[in-house]
Amino acid sequence: MQPGPKITEGKTKIIYAHPDDPHLIIMRHKDGITAGDGARRNEIPGKGALAGRTTANVFALLNRAGIPTHFVSAPEPEITIARRCMMLPLEVVMRRLATGSYLRRHPETPEGKRFDPPLVEFFLKDDAAHDPQISEAEIVARNLATPVEVQQMIDTGRRVFAVLEAAWAAQEVTLVDLKIEFGRAGGALLVADVIDNDSWRIWPGGEKGRMLDKQVYRNAATVDEAVLADVRARYEQVAAMTDAFAAYGPSA
Repeated sequence: MQPGPKITEGKTKIIYAHPDDPHLIIMRHKDGITAGDGARRNEIPGKGALAGRTTANVFALLNRAGIPTHFVSAPEPEITIARRCMMLPLEVVMRRLATGSYLRRHPETPEGKRFDPPLVEFFLKDDAAHDPQISEAEIVARNLATPVEVQQMIDTGRRVFAVLEAAWAAQEVTLVDLKIEFGRAGGALLVADVIDNDSWRIWPGGEKGRMLDKQVYRNAATVDEAVLADVRARYEQVAAMTDAFAAYGPSA
């Protein structure tokens, strides 16, 4: 598909106007991978197609579950067609188990502490400020979202987590935490952007040492060809595992 004009470009994707429908966009997933607010950057050939494939599998499952998303279709592995949204500058993180940055902020918490229901935290998208945590009250005070929308993000975020947690549990994988984003379209909040292997922590068998997600890239002391090949292999494995989501869910 030949896209329309480029709207914006980020670290891992390019957004284009749809050539025929002003209410849609075309998202091309790039091969780039970053960490440390972009301080570490590499290219992994084929990562864009794997990210797009995982995103399509995840969003198709959410759509079947009746969760409002921007996802329309994925005509090619590296291409997503979606509803055009005004994105909120927020990351919404749901945590089932305490690990990672949560422990750095709360060192008194034992690793692996379970949150039930999942803990929901908000972070302001601002690389220069290292994506600081932001409270619900600050979100409203800055007119980033209304109180009703904040509660909707919490409730919808937990629904998204529940659907994906169950889908991963069917393959004996623990969904530890998950980051999603929201956009406004037609006056409604939609789960938008991407949900791929950069968006979560997943531990097969609940074992941190078997992690399959982006954390293996973040944890690498140095990055060489062997590390990138290992990361790509994990992303390919996750994409294949999310293919199984098509057989899971309300209408599967």
